[in-house]
Amino acid sequence: MKEYKIFGGKRIRRVFHKDSWYFSVVDIVAVLTDSSNPRTYWKVLKHRLNEEGSQLVTNCNQLKLKAEDGKMREMDTLNTKQIFRLIQSIPSKKAEPFKLWLAKVGYERIQEIENPELAQERMKSLYEAKGYSKDWIDKRIRGIAIRQNLTGEWKNRGVDENIEYAILTNEISQATFGKTVQEYKDLKKLDKENLRDHMGDWELILTMVGEKATTDITQKEDSLGFYECKGSAVKGGEIAGNTRKELEKSLGKSLISNENYLGKKEKKNDKLEEESEEEEVVEEEILVEVKNEK
Repeated sequence: MKEYKIFGGKRIRRVFHKDSWYFSVVDIVAVLTDSSNPRTYWKVLKHRLNEEGSQLVTNCNQLKLKAEDGKMREMDTLNTKQIFRLIQSIPSKKAEPFKLWLAKVGYERIQEIENPELAQERMKSLYEAKGYSKDWIDKRIRGIAIRQNLTGEWKNRGVDENIEYAILTNEISQATFGKTVQEYKDLKKLDKENLRDHMGDWELILTMVGEKATTDITQKEDSLGFYECKGSAVKGGEIAGNTRKELEKSLGKSLISNENYLGKKEKKNDKLEEESEEEEVVEEEILVEVKNEK
């Protein structure tokens, strides 16, 4: 899932913590008040609530969210129940539609936790709405599952999610394609777009080979910590890289393409267009470059 949701055309950053979604208070204030300086608005409101003895301020969690500079920084966050209390302190015509939106967001996540297949089906619908073929979507979804298994191994083996995932991902990419993630994005003329959403069939397959090989090698060698996992990542990437070179030799062409899907026309469906901005898989939260791309 993505690090934010969309309400009224504005992003509200969020993070999943202790089985609940926590949302950026500043983003919520910005949406409800249309204030030109939501940080100051929240600072003043927080001071007033604190003087009134409100537990809302006391229970406000400082969790890391992506700041405007792309770095992860601690920010005030509230869960769904706490946000309903916050709304009572902010006079806004958007209060009621925001409450309905908030309830929907929370319910969707509960459904997907209880039945992961719902998340996959929803993801497929979003890609279909963007005009991708069924064959491409199947590869993309499979790649996501492989990525999740790999990052699960890294997490269990003491790799830091913030920057070390990025470095290991680059090691696999470099060994597979001869390019870091950012170099690959530059080749495809991408900015903030997700690289894998702009890969062709062979690029997706080779990415899967590199990450699946890395997962299996990591398990076989029982790699622990960043440096041992880095060695396994290089080996996994090299397997995919050698596969690419052999295929290119047999096919007589490069499997690395500068093509992207930026010009792909989406089907006209307002609901899906809105959701397509909102949704992103867990993989994208941790698929970062050295510059902290997530």
